[in-house]
Formats: sequence, structure tokens, C-alpha cells
Amino acid sequence: MRSQFLFLFAAVTVITGIGILAFSLPNVQYEHTISPPPPEAFLGRFRGELNDVAAGNTQPTIVTSTIKAASSTRASAATIKWTCAGVNATNFDCYEAYYTKLTTNVGIIAAFDDLKARYLKDGYIVSQCHPLTHVIGRAASEKFATPGEAYKFGDSFCWSGYYHGVLEGIIGKIGLKNLPAQIDGICASIKTKDGFSFDYYNCVHGLGHGAMEITQDELFDALALCDHLTGTWEQLSCGSGVFMENIIVDGKNHITKYLKPSDPLYPCDASPDKYKNTCYLMQTSYMLKVNGRDFVQTFKSCSQVEAAYRPTCYQSLGRDASGQSVSNVSSTDAICLMGTDDEGRSNCVIGAVKDFISYFHSDVQAKQFCNSFSDQNLARTCLDTGTAYYSVF
Repeated sequence: MRSQFLFLFAAVTVITGIGILAFSLPNVQYEHTISPPPPEAFLGRFRGELNDVAAGNTQPTIVTSTIKAASSTRASAATIKWTCAGVNATNFDCYEAYYTKLTTNVGIIAAFDDLKARYLKDGYIVSQCHPLTHVIGRAASEKFATPGEAYKFGDSFCWSGYYHGVLEGIIGKIGLKNLPAQIDGICASIKTKDGFSFDYYNCVHGLGHGAMEITQDELFDALALCDHLTGTWEQLSCGSGVFMENIIVDGKNHITKYLKPSDPLYPCDASPDKYKNTCYLMQTSYMLKVNGRDFVQTFKSCSQVEAAYRPTCYQSLGRDASGQSVSNVSSTDAICLMGTDDEGRSNCVIGAVKDFISYFHSDVQAKQFCNSFSDQNLARTCLDTGTAYYSVF
């Protein structure tokens, strides 16, 4: 959500500084892209989720005007008794049971209408919004044979958790034993004839979330499941779901043993080479969480990454610099200039300008950012990157 938004990988937001927009993003379509954009282009649409990690937030701050009025809730939803009050006001199991029953018996739209209405007045729902949308998605998966059918009724509210939940449910029905042989066909109904859509990315990315769920958050086992997908693009997109699930930890519904405050580069430095770039593209959000959002220290941590992946780490830092300032030109500029060498500064700028474009869905603000640099080499790197990246939108 931005400014107070943060979500969609492109979306929801933050604060105190980190922000993005989530469920109300303009529809950016790639349906007719013959040569698919890199997974990174889609990943940028969820940056809000990463921004909340960097800020240490466990929920998005959402502009209330983006949520439909409670009056849109279907009357039939009243037939499902609300019991999550009093001693159950912070009992996740109660909320899970309620939204499962509401989705199953009344419908997906009614469940989201109810969630959005309660979001405006229930602090616990705010804090657990993303996992609750997973619940709705898992319940919805019982109604459909394929994710493509379930996606037709999807809602991106709270970081696209619905889509991830659908994949968790479908993968759960397949079972861990059968998954290696079947995982490659799960998203086949969503891939378009002429190219790659965001729904397709969301599905393959969601496989990574589902792989973590079914392996009980065993990260390396989940990555091994991604290996069964045909195509490097699909494998890396799946891997992005695995790593995202890993860093979205709140100690309640997202718990992992594959993060080490004492080693902020882990698990990226221990991951298979093919997935290291994908991991480092998100890891600075975790670094900033554990170091108190110290960008100088984060530059230092990135400087210790092996040479082949160091630029990606700096670019991840640049994305977070833009996100934490709600894509403010002067603030983002100042953070990138904290880099101690050309490699750090230039790649920070590359990550930041891409984030400006992902957030605004325009290159106007990105050009303003680029032109803020007195260093002409940085300005040119920024402008050239922005021009190339904007061409995929």
C-alpha cells in the first residue's frame, strides 16, 4: 500500500517508511509478451510484503479508501456466527475456522467483503490479514480442480495471500509423495497462449509458498520441488515464493529455522547457485529488519557477498531504499550515496529506479530520481536502466 500502502509485491505499505500499493494497483498486463519479462518484473509488484519485513511490521498499513464499504457484505454471511471475541479475540484458530466456514458455505467474495469490513476496526485482523487470506485461498481450493478456476474469483487484498493459499490447498490435495511428478502441470491452465501473465507468475510463485507449506518450511526441500518445473523462468519464480515465505516470519504463523541474525546472508550463501540471485533479491529486507534499518551496515553486508551476486544484493538494497521512503527522490538518493564504491552506489540506483517504476507505473518520477544525481555516470546508469525496465510495462 504505499504511503501507507504496502502489498502486492507491488503494493501495500508501510511505514515509517516503507511502502507500496497492493490490492488497488492498476492492472499491468503481460499477456502478449512473447519473450517473458524476468520474474523480477513481477516480483516488484509484491514489494510491499518485503517492505513490511524490512520495517519489522507484521501487517500492511492500508489506505481505507481502497477498501469497499462494509455494506457490500452479503447478507447471507450473517448466517455464519462470529465467535472470535472475548477470550478468542486473538485466537488465530478461531479466525481460521470462521473464514474457512464462510468461504465454504457462503463464498469467496463474501469472505473478502467480511475481512475488509472487519479490517477497518479489528487490530488483530490487521496483524493477521495476510495469513487469513491464505485461509480463504485454501478453503477456495476445495471448490475447484485447478488454480486457474480459483483465480477467476481471486482478490489481491493483503499481499495476494489468497493466490498463495489456493496453491497450498491444491498442493496439499496432491500430497508430498505425488508432488514431484505433478508439480509441473499445476499452473498449465493459467499460462497464456502467447506469453506470461501476472496470474501465471502468481501461480508459479505460489508453488514456492505451497512447497514450503507441504515440507513444513524445509527450505532446501522446497527448492528441490521447484527443480521439477520445466523452464528456468518457472524454477526461479517458484524459488521466489520459497524465499519470500522464508523471510515473512512473525513468530506465529510464519516460523523458520533458515534465517540467522548472526549471519544476515543466510540462507542465500548456502543455497544452490541457480537460486542465489533470487534469494539475494529479497534478503536485504531481512537484513534491515535485524539491523534496525541501518543502510550503512546493509551496504557493508552486501559487500561481503560473493562477486557474482553482489550487484543483486545492492539492487535489493536500492529497492528497499525506495520503499522505505515511499519512493521519495531526495531520501532514496541519499541512501544510495551511502555506498562506499561505484558498484554499491550504481546497483543501489538500479534497484531503486526499478522500484520507482514498479510503484508509480510510470517513468516520470523515475526520471526525476535519476536527474537528482550530480554524478553524471550515476544519472546515466539510472536513466538507461529506467528506460529498459519501463519498456516491459
